[in-house]
Amino acid sequence: MSEKYLPLMATIAVFVILFIAGGLLYPNFFSTLVLGNILGDNAFIIIAAIGTTFVIISGGIDLSIGSMIGFVGVVMANLDSAGWHPLASAALMIVFGAGYGTLVGFIIDFCEIQPFIITLAGLFLLRGMCFMINLDAVPIKNPFVLEFSDMGIPLFGGGWLSSSAIVMLVALVVAVIIAHWTEFGSAVYAIGGDAQSAKLMGVPMRKTTLKIYALSGTYSALGGVVYALYTSSGYPLAGSGLELVAIASVVLGGTLLTGGVGFVAGTVFGGMILGLIATLINFNGSLNGAWIMISGGLLLFIFIVMHRFLVGSLKFRAGS
Repeated sequence: MSEKYLPLMATIAVFVILFIAGGLLYPNFFSTLVLGNILGDNAFIIIAAIGTTFVIISGGIDLSIGSMIGFVGVVMANLDSAGWHPLASAALMIVFGAGYGTLVGFIIDFCEIQPFIITLAGLFLLRGMCFMINLDAVPIKNPFVLEFSDMGIPLFGGGWLSSSAIVMLVALVVAVIIAHWTEFGSAVYAIGGDAQSAKLMGVPMRKTTLKIYALSGTYSALGGVVYALYTSSGYPLAGSGLELVAIASVVLGGTLLTGGVGFVAGTVFGGMILGLIATLINFNGSLNGAWIMISGGLLLFIFIVMHRFLVGSLKFRAGS
């Protein structure tokens, strides 16, 4: 097995170990009900993280994810008050996300600005726009919201695959196809591995960069739509800090921050690990929410160190 698969294998192993530990510690933990809840409750952030995976594989970063999620919810809630159907406002916001991402990608490539800087600016811009639209939470009252929450697929053992989880799984399948069976996906990996070599090989750098950030913006907006429907509201502070959770999910999923190596499917496991940690702590009952952040931080630290040694090993092999 190639060494590039080791982070992914480690991610799956950690998820399995945590899930087995939960089953041994708490009754009824081994159930599709728990698994379905983890998928449904974390679907929105996993969707956003899937789009971020392409950005990080290419060697970039996107810090505006959380603000995009909050902005989408605020706009959808206000459009609901104006009589819009949630599906219509969702379509508008997904188009907005794609356009926003395209603009960010163009600025990064044309102006040669570091992704960290321009997406940080986007974080403040989108969050500020949230407060320009509304200062308080606004409910989404359209009956479709309840219909959406009631949709799903029953699982054996009494579990339930919610509509949010279904949207996430469909988004995952599309992303896997894009990453591994399209020329664009190959170009993303090539740029992340060595941008100069990719340029010499004829990879359309600007076109690919625009597509990468357009895809990330689309998935972030889709995550915002799912979050708005999941919470039935729009709130200016919604999504604060979620950009870091999304990046953590990508890293825990086996994607190297240096670019060139990563797995879209791994990001799902990374997001589920964070959700599983929160579930285990909630099952415990005696630990407060701070332990969710502490446990996630320690696990992330271990994975980053592991990635560092893997990168060193790959460079050593390439040099020899």
